[in-house]
Amino acid sequence: MKTSLRSLLEAGLVAVAALGSAVPAHAQAAVGCPALLQHTFARLQDEKPQSLCQYAGKVVLVVNTASFCGFTGQYKGLEELYARYKDKGLVVLGFPSNDFSQETGSNAQIAEFCENTFGVKFPMFAKSSVKGPEASPLFRELAQQSGTAPRWNFHKYLLGRDGKLVDQYSSLTAPDSKTLVRAIEQQLAVAPTR
Repeated sequence: MKTSLRSLLEAGLVAVAALGSAVPAHAQAAVGCPALLQHTFARLQDEKPQSLCQYAGKVVLVVNTASFCGFTGQYKGLEELYARYKDKGLVVLGFPSNDFSQETGSNAQIAEFCENTFGVKFPMFAKSSVKGPEASPLFRELAQQSGTAPRWNFHKYLLGRDGKLVDQYSSLTAPDSKTLVRAIEQQLAVAPTR
């Protein structure tokens, strides 16, 4: 009897494992993924779909970007911020947008510009809309929760390790701003829940 019960349990575990692998990856990831991160975007460099759930448990800085803007130099500061804190749990996510008519290039052109001009290594995603009725679901949710949609390029939203919105920062807030850096450090000090 013990042997047959053990066999049944093992067979059940195999069946559950097989079922789990049949469930789409995004559905599996969503189980432990905060609502704000339950989105998939095409990666800028190759347009392969990427689930934001892979950043669950990290402090996330979401930024709408553009290549031909007075604030474009912030790419350098964002990359420095990412390099300084990535091993402690920060990820910067860049979302190029032409909503302010300053990102006219293709995804390949944007990727080349970011890498060659500013050495950007933080994750970047394909060009999308960040404001108004065409805004991506992520940016609609961020605007709704913060009460502020991006008014210009390089608007920043900070999410804590729990995936909840901490604060938002205008384009005028530089990546090395004491206010922003202090907020990031406070969020990094929170122990991961994963």
